[in-house]
Amino acid sequence: MLAFGLRRVFQSLIVLLVVGLVAFSMFRFVGDPIDNMLGQEATAADIERLRGELGLDQPFLVQYYRFLEGAVQGNFGISYRQGRPVFEIILERAPATLELAGVSALLAITIGVALGVFTAIRRNGLAANTIMVVSLIGVSLPTFLIGILLIYLFSVELDILPSFGRGDVVMIGGWSTGFLTVSGLKALILPAITLGLYQMTLIMRLVRSEMLEVLRQDYIRFARARGLSQRAIYFHHALKNTLVPVITITGLQLGSIIAFAIVTETVFQWPGIGLLFVNAIQFVDIPVMAAYLMLISVVFVAINLIVDLLYFAVDPRLSGEDAVAGNG
Repeated sequence: MLAFGLRRVFQSLIVLLVVGLVAFSMFRFVGDPIDNMLGQEATAADIERLRGELGLDQPFLVQYYRFLEGAVQGNFGISYRQGRPVFEIILERAPATLELAGVSALLAITIGVALGVFTAIRRNGLAANTIMVVSLIGVSLPTFLIGILLIYLFSVELDILPSFGRGDVVMIGGWSTGFLTVSGLKALILPAITLGLYQMTLIMRLVRSEMLEVLRQDYIRFARARGLSQRAIYFHHALKNTLVPVITITGLQLGSIIAFAIVTETVFQWPGIGLLFVNAIQFVDIPVMAAYLMLISVVFVAINLIVDLLYFAVDPRLSGEDAVAGNG
């Protein structure tokens, strides 16, 4: 178990270094931030002075090394647009994104698993077939279109939910939350549904498919022959063995919720990290863009590491296999 964890940590560090290098390389082709910062009337002397202050006159590898050195210390540099530390700006925006992603993930997992189990158990029923047909909407429609449709229905036609913004927030220490205000909770509903709908339908279909496969296994027939209750068969035997592949996909989807919140935040003008990244692209704010992609990479790598370790909790047989592989 320890050797497995150490290998995964080492692999994760390599992935982060490669992602950072690729991202930092790409940003060299999105434009020159000096043009946006100084404008068209800047002199050559002004351009060279600012380029030297920002370290843009250094070779690429030197710039990348300085970025990594600062990132390890939590210092992602100064925003070209706002003139403030990037880490400070991200901390201000992080609560909005984390709350949105957390609620979306909770909806996706709870409703997705519950509907997946229901449609597997009642696979020939009218309700299960109706759910499967309706779920095609969540799989087929793009996120931005779902958001626009929800805004039109609940904000324009019914006028019961806000169409943009985060509503009123309350500061608790350094954390701004909308959970404690009515307007904050109402503003969260549409973005959370929009962001979590695709993941919910994907999890539901995966759970249903895996559970139907498990229910066909011989040990399930043997459990029925022993006279076990349907509840014990479905939830103790079938669902437990369904969770191993589901954990993998669910873990990746949780990372996707944070990464692709950028679309939902743009549609609803949600003041989170995703909207910050969109604005950074428009103003060629390279430190913000690099910090965003590095943080998203850390999220994905951390989730993958947690998912790998959860395998041992869900299926202890894997620890034995790992030990055998290590001895071999």
